[in-house]
Amino acid sequence: MNSEMEKDILKVLVTEEELKTRIAELGEALYKRYEGHRPLFLGVLKGSFIFMADLMRASQLMCDVEFIAVSSYQNGTVSSGRVQITHDLQQDITGREIVIVEDILDSGNTLAFLKSYLMAKGAKSISIVTLLDKPSRREKAVEADLSGFVVPDEFVVGYGLDYAQLYRNLPYIGVLKPAVYENT
Repeated sequence: MNSEMEKDILKVLVTEEELKTRIAELGEALYKRYEGHRPLFLGVLKGSFIFMADLMRASQLMCDVEFIAVSSYQNGTVSSGRVQITHDLQQDITGREIVIVEDILDSGNTLAFLKSYLMAKGAKSISIVTLLDKPSRREKAVEADLSGFVVPDEFVVGYGLDYAQLYRNLPYIGVLKPAVYENT
C-alpha cells in the first residue's frame, strides 16, 4: 500500500481479483435469469456506479440503465433510518423488470424503501443485486436476490463505497481505520 488513501486502510477485505471473479459469476447468474428479456438496471448512486458498470458488462444482457440517488447516511457512518430521494427516476418504469444494483445491503432501510417506491411506480418485478451484504446490521426484512460477499460489521470502503465521499476509487474493498471516522 502506497497511496495517500491506502494509509487509512486497516486491511483489505476483498481483493481486486476476488471482485472480478465474483462479479463474473453474478453476471452469469443474471444472464440466465433474464436471457431474452430486457431488464432495467437501476443503480443506487453514488456507491453502486463501479459495481454496476462491471456487472452490466459481465451479464451480457440487452438492458437499459437508470440511476436513482437516495440518502440515509448524511456523511455519517450509521444509517439515520430516514431515506430521502435526492435524484429521482428519469423514465417511466411501468411494467419493467427492475434489477436494483446496490453497493451494500446494511440496515435494509434504503432497499425496503426503494422496493416499495418502485412497485408503486408500476414495476413488474424487482430483483436486488448487492455487492456486499452486512446481515448483522439488518433492521428491515430485506434480502438480496444475488449477493457478492457477506462482510462483517466493519466500516468498508473502496470499489464505489465511500466515507465522506472519499475512497470510492480504491480497486478493492478495505476496512477503514476507526481513527479516520471517530471523533468527526
